[in-house]
Amino acid sequence: MILQTERRLRAARLHYGHGTDNAHDEAAWLVLRALGLPFDADLKAEARHADRVERLIHRRIKERVPLAYLFGEAWLDGLAFHVDRRVIIPRSHIPFVLKKLPVAPRRILDLCTGSGCLAILAARAFPRARVDAADLSAPALAVARKNVSRHRLARRITLLKSDLFEALGGARYDLIVTNPPYVTTASMRKLPPEYRYEPGIALAGGRDGLELVSRIIEESPAHLDAGGLLVCEVGDGRKAVERAYPRAPFAWVLPEVFIYEPSRTRAASRRRPRRARGRAAGSPRAA
Repeated sequence: MILQTERRLRAARLHYGHGTDNAHDEAAWLVLRALGLPFDADLKAEARHADRVERLIHRRIKERVPLAYLFGEAWLDGLAFHVDRRVIIPRSHIPFVLKKLPVAPRRILDLCTGSGCLAILAARAFPRARVDAADLSAPALAVARKNVSRHRLARRITLLKSDLFEALGGARYDLIVTNPPYVTTASMRKLPPEYRYEPGIALAGGRDGLELVSRIIEESPAHLDAGGLLVCEVGDGRKAVERAYPRAPFAWVLPEVFIYEPSRTRAASRRRPRRARGRAAGSPRAA
C-alpha cells in the first residue's frame, strides 16, 4: 500500500517540505498514521481500512493539503505537536542548534512562537530555565497553549501576545530564539499550493525578507543580559542579512541559522529605520 501511494504521489508532482522531503516518506507517513500504526511498523505489511487511506490520498493530491494539517499533528526533533491552519507547520532548524549551545540559560524568550514548538523544545533542552513565548497572533497563541498543556510545561512557559518585543517591557533574557517570517515578497508570489494553506502573516518578511529580522537584530541587545545570545533562523536569507549588516559578527552555525552575541561587540550597523510595523507570527518559514 505504501509503494502504491508513493507512485501516486510522485505522479501528482507534489511539493514536500512539511515534515518530509520525498514521496516515499510522505507515503509512509500518510499510510501508517491513517491506519493508526507506529512509524516503525512493518512497511511491507498489507493494511486494512484502505478507504481512509484513499480519502487522505485524494485530499493530498487534489487539494494539495499538507499531511500535517490533515492529521492535525506535526513532528519536530522527535516530539509531536498539534497544528492547524492557525500556525505554520514546524520545520525549524533551531532545535538542532540548541543542543550545541555552550550556555545554560535560566531565562529564555521564543519570539514569533507560533505553535509553541521552539519554546517547548527549549524548555526541555534546559530544564532549569523559564521560557516566555511571544506572538502577535492570538489564534497562534491558542494553538501554542494547547501544545504547552499537552507537554505539561504550563508552569515553566508563559505565553504572551506581543508585536516582537513591544509588550515585554524591560524583560531581559540569557537566550532569545526566533524563527520569524522571512519569505521575500517575490517568493511569496511563487509559493507552491501547499504553503498557501499556512497563514501568510507567519511567512511574509517583506521585500527583502528582513522586515522583522532587522527589528529583531536591532532590538534584541536591549533584552539580552551580558553574554546573552540571539539564535535566529532566516531560511535562504543569509546573503540579505550580510548585505544589511556587513560589520555584525554573526556566527552562522547552519546555512539558515546565525548566533549573535551583542555584548561582545558594538551594536550592529544600523539599517535605515522602517516606517511600517512588523508582525510577529508562527514558527519555519522555508518556501
